[in-house]
Amino acid sequence: MKQENINQNLKKLNQIIEWFENQEELDVELGLEKVQQGMNLIKELKKRLKKVENEFEEIKKDIDNE
Repeated sequence: MKQENINQNLKKLNQIIEWFENQEELDVELGLEKVQQGMNLIKELKKRLKKVENEFEEIKKDIDNE
């Protein structure tokens, strides 16, 4: 999965959640696929948020050292 904008991934994750909420009769195979997509999005979001957190920490260190 390519690295995408945090907001784009959150939007995709929300679309998956909405899909589940709107199902009257769940297609188990498609539901499993959606769960896997959601898990991949969550993993990417966690990695990206950690990277952003590290970037903020570096900026803070630079400011504190000046």
